[in-house]
Amino acid sequence: MSEEDSGHDLERWKERGVALRVFIYVFATHALAGFIWLLFYVGDHAPK
Repeated sequence: MSEEDSGHDLERWKERGVALRVFIYVFATHALAGFIWLLFYVGDHAPK
């Protein structure tokens, strides 16, 4: 295995890590936004 091949594998591994991190951040942000929306929805429909 040449040095160029190992460098390519390292770049591929880094790209996958970045893509996974972006997916987790987007999912967590949407989950937090959904939870906040749920709090507003429940609060709006609570007996007053």
